Amino acid sequence: MRATEKAIHRYYNDMEKNKGHCTWGVGILAHKGVCTEKELEKKVSVEMVDQEYERRVAETEGIVRRNITAALDQAQFDALCSLAYNAGAKGARATFALINKEDFAGAAANMALMRKVEVVEKGKKEIRYRSRTYQTTRRRKCAIY
Repeated sequence: MRATEKAIHRYYNDMEKNKGHCTWGVGILAHKGVCTEKELEKKVSVEMVDQEYERRVAETEGIVRRNITAALDQAQFDALCSLAYNAGAKGARATFALINKEDFAGAAANMALMRKVEVVEKGKKEIRYRSRTYQTTRRRKCAIY
């Protein structure tokens, strides 16, 4: 996963300026909603990024292990970890269910659909599409199944 994620050593909004969610490091969600001006000034060290990334990857691997009963090869496990890292356990639930039914084609199709993000600005919900880089990475992960 780390090979496809770029480490950014500061806080930033993941969709573009003043849009998306406040994020730092290697796609680490600080909180939903945009960063404050003060957060955007905050820098993070290489050590902080590495430690938090390792903690979140271990947490994500646990989510996949707890939710998957089907046999997976390493590439499939890694793809599900990537999905769960970005979507969380709740967001990956439908894909997990398809994998457990051994409907790998259905799981791949479901993963391919997961390219939207819900953004709330000033109390108004809006659906936006993720970046092309995110979508390209997701397509590669889907191809594993």
